[in-house]
Order: sequence, then C-alpha cells, then structure tokens
Amino acid sequence: MNLSDSQTAGDVPRRISAMEAVLNHLRGAIERSEYAVGEKLPSEAELCRRLEVSRPVLREALRALQTMGLTVSRTGKGTFIVSNGPVEDPVFGDYTASDLLEVRRHVEIPVAGYAALRRTPEDLDHLAHLLERMERETDTTAWVAMDTLFHLAVAQAAQNPVFRRVIEEIRDALARQSAFLNELGGRREQSNQEHRAIVEALVDRSEQDAVEAMTHHLARVESTLTTIVRPPHCTKPPQEGEAHA
Repeated sequence: MNLSDSQTAGDVPRRISAMEAVLNHLRGAIERSEYAVGEKLPSEAELCRRLEVSRPVLREALRALQTMGLTVSRTGKGTFIVSNGPVEDPVFGDYTASDLLEVRRHVEIPVAGYAALRRTPEDLDHLAHLLERMERETDTTAWVAMDTLFHLAVAQAAQNPVFRRVIEEIRDALARQSAFLNELGGRREQSNQEHRAIVEALVDRSEQDAVEAMTHHLARVESTLTTIVRPPHCTKPPQEGEAHA
C-alpha cells in the first residue's frame, strides 16, 4: 500500500515508518470498535502475519498504543483493549503529557533564562559537547538518553540545585516522551536545531533569547504531541517494505 505523508504546520512532509502505519491501523480499528473494550488483541505472531511486519515493528506499535491509554499488556496473557479513545492525553511513566508540559513551561523556561546569566565556561563546554554528539547520533535510544542529559545540563547551568532536582524527578518521563515524539513525530532534527538555539543564547548571555528559545522548543513539543494524538488517517494494513523513515 502507499503510506501517507505525515506533516505538521511548517514542516517538510515525511514518509511514515512501518511502525507508524501499524500503530495507525490498530488505533483506527480500536477507535472504530472493531476491537471492543475488554477484548484481547490477536497474538503477536498473528498480527505480524496479518500486517506483514516484523515482531520488533509490531512491539513498538503496541507500546505506543499503551502509552496512548488504549491498551494494557498483561504478562503471559497478552494485550487487552481498555479504551476505544479518542486519545487525549498520553501517559509517560508516572505522568501525563499535559502534566509534564505544564511543569516544563513553569520550570524550564525561567531556568533557561537563569542559565544564560549564570552559566560557567564548563557548562558551555558540556552543552556544546552534548550538542555535537546528538547531531551525529543515529541511534534513537542513544539520542534520547542525551536529550535528557541536555535538559539536565541546562538546569545545572542555572546554578540552583532545586531546578536540577525537578528535572531529575521527571527524567524517566521525559525520556519516554522524547522516544515517543521521535518514533511518531520525526522530532530529532528539529530538536537538535532548537537545542542549538538554546545553547547559542546561553553563549551570548541573553536571558531573553534563552527564554524565547526554550519557549519555542516546548511549543514544538506540544504541537507535535497534538498532531500525533489526532485520529489516524491510515487504517489499512501496512506493507513493511513500503515504509520510509
């Protein structure tokens, strides 16, 4: 089948991956009640056969369905439908996306401003090193780990241990959200650009530019999440070989 393009305002259209196509197909079936609440999804082997995808691709899609609150995985029993949607607020670990965004707006935006005024040469060296590694990294798992380190490093540069402690508390949720956005929203390159704008503001000691750069970064995170949780358009079984990242 021809997989549809995925696009957010101002973005260049991109081809969706096999995982996204599987997710959209299963999500659409759940939201149309083809799978009823309380019903068990077919086995992984059966779904792989029907959808003609590999087990790793299917498992990524099943994890995304659980993040969206549509399914729950029960060890040794399978995956069960717990809601037919539509998705409103994905859950990342212990926190919902809306809770994370609310806290991040009230913490990370002023933190960026403080960091611009208080950062040390060592802070800048550390952030520059992280940026360079992230821009070269091709493995999503490794990139996500560095993404959380980046936000911790900005908090560290603000020279207030309470700020770093807050980011540490939500670190696991941030990593889960980052992986989700990269798998379904193609956010990595955009995030790298937004992170570089933040660091450039810190180098310039510009509190205003740092605040604006972090505000823009979090706004793009929110807009990508909003795009992802809209009802899917691709509902036919995918052909793995036709998917392009």
